[in-house]
Amino acid sequence: MNPDLARLQPYPFERLARLHAGATPPADLPAIRLSIGEPQHAVPDFVGETLIEHLHGLSQYPSTRGSGTLRQAIAEWLLQRYALPTGSLDPARHVLPVNGTREALFAVAQCLVDRRARPLVLMPNPFYQIYEGAALLAGAEPAFFNLNADNDYLPDFAAIDTPTWERCQLVYLCSPGNPTGQVSDLAALQALIERAERYDFVIVSDECYAEIYSDEEQPPPGLLQAAAAMGNEAYRRCLVFHSLSKRSSLPGLRSGFVAGDAELIEAFFRYRTYHGCAMSPPTQALSERAWRDEEHVRENRRLYREKFAVVTDILAPVLELSTPPASFYLWPRTPATTDDERFSRELLQQQNVIVLPGTYLSRDTGAGNPGRNHVRMALVAPIDECSEAARRIRAFVETL
Repeated sequence: MNPDLARLQPYPFERLARLHAGATPPADLPAIRLSIGEPQHAVPDFVGETLIEHLHGLSQYPSTRGSGTLRQAIAEWLLQRYALPTGSLDPARHVLPVNGTREALFAVAQCLVDRRARPLVLMPNPFYQIYEGAALLAGAEPAFFNLNADNDYLPDFAAIDTPTWERCQLVYLCSPGNPTGQVSDLAALQALIERAERYDFVIVSDECYAEIYSDEEQPPPGLLQAAAAMGNEAYRRCLVFHSLSKRSSLPGLRSGFVAGDAELIEAFFRYRTYHGCAMSPPTQALSERAWRDEEHVRENRRLYREKFAVVTDILAPVLELSTPPASFYLWPRTPATTDDERFSRELLQQQNVIVLPGTYLSRDTGAGNPGRNHVRMALVAPIDECSEAARRIRAFVETL
C-alpha cells in the first residue's frame, strides 16, 4: 500500500455527509443543493448531434496527444482569448488535451515533483482539495498562502519568505478563485512568474472559471497572457489548465486541456502515455466544436449574472457578502453567533438548503483558518431554485 495514502484528508463532501447525518429537513420543502459546483445549465444545442456524428470513432484507439484539429482549435482559442502573439503557440508542442482539469491537475504533480529534495508545493487556502492530494501523493509537503479579507482574498506572494521559495517546486494558482471568485491581475501574475524564474519552480494555473465573469468588457487575464506581456513568449515555467465543465456546462464530458511551456508539456505527455488517459474520439470532436463556439458561453454568463443579481439582492441585507468578479460562487461570512458547520447543519434542518462549510475547503495555519465562518454557495441551479434558496437562507438567518 502506498504509505502516502494515509496522509490524505477526507474530501469536503464526505465531511459534509457526516455533518448532516441524522439531520431531518422539513418534508414539505424540496432540497436545494448549493454545495457542489456542478453546472446545471442546458447543454449547447450542438452536443447531441456532434456526438452521434462521431460515434464511429469508438472503434479506434485514441491518441494521447489528441487530434491535430482539436489541438489547433484550442491553440486558436487561446491566441484569440488572451491576445497572445501570433505564432507563439504551436498546437503540436504547447497544447495537450486532458480528460477534465481534475485528473490533470492531480497528475501534473506526479510528473513534475522531485520527491528527493524535500519539496514544497504552494497552494491557496481555501483551495480545491485536489491540489493538496496531488502534493501529498507526489511526496511533497503542502504549503498554504491564506486568502482572506485582509488581502482581498488574493495571494500576497511578497509575504512568503525566501526559505519557502527555495524549497518550492510547484505553485498551484486558481484565478478566478474557488471559492472566492477573485481574479489575480497581470501584475500579480507577472510577479509570480519572476519568482518562478528566480527560484526554479513551475506555476500550475487552474483557470477553469476564466469564462464565467460579470463584465463582458473585462475578461479575467491568464498566466500565458501575463508571460507573453513580459516577453516570455516560450511560456517558460507556465502551465494553464482549462475545462469545458464550467465554460460550456459540460461537467460529464470530462474534457479540458493543459497548455504552456513546451518542455513541460512534453514531459507531461510522456507521463500520460503510461497513465493511460487518452480522450475518446467522439469527446475530442465535441470538444473541438465547443472551443470554436462562443455564443453558448456568452449565454452562460448572462444566466449567471441574472442569478447573482437576484440572490445578492435577497441576501445582502442579512449576510456579509459581495458579488465576485468571476466564477459562480458566493463566499459569505456567517453571522457572528453561528460558525460555518452549525450554519450548514441548521440551514439543512430548517430550510432544506445545502451549503458547504468554509472550513471544509481550507486548513488551519499559524495565521488562522481563512475558511472559518464562511460558507460556499454555488449558484449553479436554475434561477428559480437559486432565488428560492436565497429566500429560505434569509428566513433562516433572520431567526438566528
